[in-house]
Amino acid sequence: MDKLELDTLLDYGCGSNLSLTETLKPKRSITYQGYDIGVPDYADAPDPAQMVVCIDVLEHIEPEYLEDVLDHLEELTEVVLFASVHMGPAGKTLDDGRNAHLTQKPMTWWFRKFSERFDIQTLQVVSPVEFFIIANNSALDLA
Repeated sequence: MDKLELDTLLDYGCGSNLSLTETLKPKRSITYQGYDIGVPDYADAPDPAQMVVCIDVLEHIEPEYLEDVLDHLEELTEVVLFASVHMGPAGKTLDDGRNAHLTQKPMTWWFRKFSERFDIQTLQVVSPVEFFIIANNSALDLA
């Protein structure tokens, strides 16, 4: 955020503790907002932000809603998206017995989904089952 001189950050899928605010320590003053549809305190529709961070969220989305969530990320990302995805099963199950990672797809599948909406700048494999991307909103002219 400091290098790009960004002022607004959206933590998409923040959970209930807003832990990203403790991890990030920007040198500049930023406007931070947390969004998580599953947490009533953070379920209000978020404002677009220059940087959107979506860490270990997308694999928890039901497959029938994933396209809408990815479109939502595109709409909210003014400049850059940082997203991480775990591609394998979770260690937890939902109350109905399903694995908590509802969308388990290979990196090539996810890459196509992101590429349809963003200009991917970095793709980093973290482990055999996890990767992250840094991408620009492809609708923007950053020249």
